[in-house]
Amino acid sequence: MMNNAKENLSAYRKYQKKHIAHWNQIALGADQWETGRRYYQKRLQDVARFVIVPGQRVLEIGCGRGDLLASLKPSYGMGVDFSGEMIRQAKSRHPRLHFIHADAHELDVNEKFDFVILSDVVNDLWDVQHVLRKLSSLAMPHSRIIINFYSRLWELPLAIVRKIGLARPMLLQNWLTVEDISGLLSLSGFEVVRHWEEILWPMRTPVVDSFLNIFLAKIWPFSIFALTHFMVARPLPSPSQEKALPKVSVIVPARNESGNIKRILENVPEMGAGTEIIFVEGGSTDDTYEVLEKTIAANPDRNLRLLRQTGRGKGDAVRLGFAEATGDILMILDADLTVPPEDLPRFYEALQQGKAEFANGVRLVYPMEKEAMRFMNLVGNKFFSLVFSWLLGQPIKDTLCGTKVLWKKDYEKIAANRSYFGDFDPFGDFDLLFGAAKLHLKIVEIPVRYRERTYGTTNISRWSHGWLLLRMVFFALRRIKFI
Repeated sequence: MMNNAKENLSAYRKYQKKHIAHWNQIALGADQWETGRRYYQKRLQDVARFVIVPGQRVLEIGCGRGDLLASLKPSYGMGVDFSGEMIRQAKSRHPRLHFIHADAHELDVNEKFDFVILSDVVNDLWDVQHVLRKLSSLAMPHSRIIINFYSRLWELPLAIVRKIGLARPMLLQNWLTVEDISGLLSLSGFEVVRHWEEILWPMRTPVVDSFLNIFLAKIWPFSIFALTHFMVARPLPSPSQEKALPKVSVIVPARNESGNIKRILENVPEMGAGTEIIFVEGGSTDDTYEVLEKTIAANPDRNLRLLRQTGRGKGDAVRLGFAEATGDILMILDADLTVPPEDLPRFYEALQQGKAEFANGVRLVYPMEKEAMRFMNLVGNKFFSLVFSWLLGQPIKDTLCGTKVLWKKDYEKIAANRSYFGDFDPFGDFDLLFGAAKLHLKIVEIPVRYRERTYGTTNISRWSHGWLLLRMVFFALRRIKFI
């Protein structure tokens, strides 16, 4: 056993020495290859900037000359590379950033980062799993690992291009698949949030490169032939430790729902360190507001609040309730009670245990009561579920279920970035789904039983609101998918 260990270490040292010498040589002649790689590098930077908003703590392993890291405008950026010449050039090009001359296999950094990037690095590592394991000590629960690597289908084309001198030379590579990296991430304590493909045409060619790389590369079957796989992963939730339970805020938009108020109060359970229920009344023509005032006055033992909406639409009501909420976890409960309040603890547990960062209710799993959802509404929901699963890169079976749950700290990030998508969602569902996808939150769907209304009528107009949702899909295509 000891001899085997010595042999393995010796083989690794030879590998390390050979690769360091190679990359030092590449660094010395970097400008020679700059023209051919400029478009490819610019495309990688565009994609990385979509994933990582400015002002984050970012670590890049295998940073080269630091150009990708610098393009992200981090509040604190650290680059690591085992090539001393690469690090020397990186420090000269980007003096504001921090660079360390070290091998990723032997990295010893006592810091935490919001994002860790491995761009075109896993193909060149001696032991991918060993390096991924080291990332656990650098990550926080909300951290994201961003990995991009060459597709195995490009092994022969890239070899030919390098053979004729049109690309920089490379040593033998690890040609890994998405399944390979997913498995190694899982073994190392991470789970994949989403993955996608980029770049069909790695050269600057006016009009052609945009069409192929922004549009066709995202559409099956063309995506199969893309050059680069991108993956976003998060740390797996650790076993429950002794820590303070989160407080919960349940937001109940209520318009013409006076007949349901008593049942809401009876059926919303206490969760976590305490549950506040915030009713947001919006332009009712019945006595909803008066009933709410009387109900709150009659139940001083519950943490109840009443807000009067000044804007219009459920989305506006939800945003008002979220802005006023004091809880750590934010929940939406529709006042029509078509989703049972008794199911809310399932959503709470998914977030509290780290299994989800955004929990979305699904009404399309269990059989529905006869009048729970009209036929055209059901067709519309199934259509939008297919569209948004493709659009967001995570399975979304039911886009319009009113029950959605997320951490307040994540909602604040969504709200701060709302201008990226625009503010024209009257429901609030897509505003949250788009925002969660942009943050690469782990979205988990929780099946619920969907019931018939027992009081009032729906506030949704199928055709006018359906047209609005289509407009939102086309808008989101440009903002999420075709970037």
